[in-house]
Amino acid sequence: MEQIRYFEDYAIGDGRKTYGRTITETDFVVHAGHTGDFFPHHMDVEFMKTQPFGQRIAHGTMVFSIGVGLTASVINPVAFSYGYDRMRFIRPVFIGDTIHTRVTITGKEDDPKRAGSGRVIERMDVINQKGEVVLAADHIYVVERRQSA
Repeated sequence: MEQIRYFEDYAIGDGRKTYGRTITETDFVVHAGHTGDFFPHHMDVEFMKTQPFGQRIAHGTMVFSIGVGLTASVINPVAFSYGYDRMRFIRPVFIGDTIHTRVTITGKEDDPKRAGSGRVIERMDVINQKGEVVLAADHIYVVERRQSA
């Protein structure tokens, strides 16, 4: 879905919640294959039985990727992603957990590189089925100003 929102259209506190996505064994295997991260924490059931969590934990980068992907339901042709700051892996995610993402606009600022644009900071919280935040990051968008259109 396309939705044009200029810098001026964003308000601090605005937000949305995505639908859920259940994490599977296949997610672990595919992500390990894509990244080369075959650490036993993600891939070795027997090893993880001896560790405090007692079971395999999802790759943090996989949780991040899926959490971001869940937010990709709106295309804004006057904005682009500038990157992510302050990412934290807060709690483990396990096979069978269902996650969703909540995003909230937390800041707006001038873009020092582009006079016709501003930066919008969106807090991204990935949340499990228990309502616990498992990953948090700040997503920075560069968004055109209305008067430059």
